[in-house]
Amino acid sequence: MSYSICASGMTAQRIRMDVISNNIANANTMVTAEGSPYRRREVVFEAPGKTFSESLSTARRRLNRTIGCGVKVQRIMEDRSEKAFTKIYDPGHPFADPDGIVLRPNINVTTEMVNMIDASRAYEANVTALNSYKQMETRALQIGGGR
Repeated sequence: MSYSICASGMTAQRIRMDVISNNIANANTMVTAEGSPYRRREVVFEAPGKTFSESLSTARRRLNRTIGCGVKVQRIMEDRSEKAFTKIYDPGHPFADPDGIVLRPNINVTTEMVNMIDASRAYEANVTALNSYKQMETRALQIGGGR
């Protein structure tokens, strides 16, 4: 079960890093297939299964595989707020509207890099937990083997 918890955490953080790198890559994208500037995306996580107390009471009755299922990506959310775009006055720009306003994605590359470092550290923490669990299992098998 610990393997699946660590694996779900690594998978979720990998998806988060993919979304963040996509945000950085499109920080200057003025026109997408939809005709608007790129909208920043964000990953929303959720803990699948029941709450802890519900899981604990269920586990007392029988073994329940939903205990400690880790994390999963619920959805990837686009920024649909009014702050999704930055308005810049540039009347000579080819994408300027009649008032000379150009809409650009409101993506701060520094913030995205901080989020990328955070996701990377969380991924590494899951790898460390997985390696620790493997070492504990190996030592337990050695104890059982008489070494």
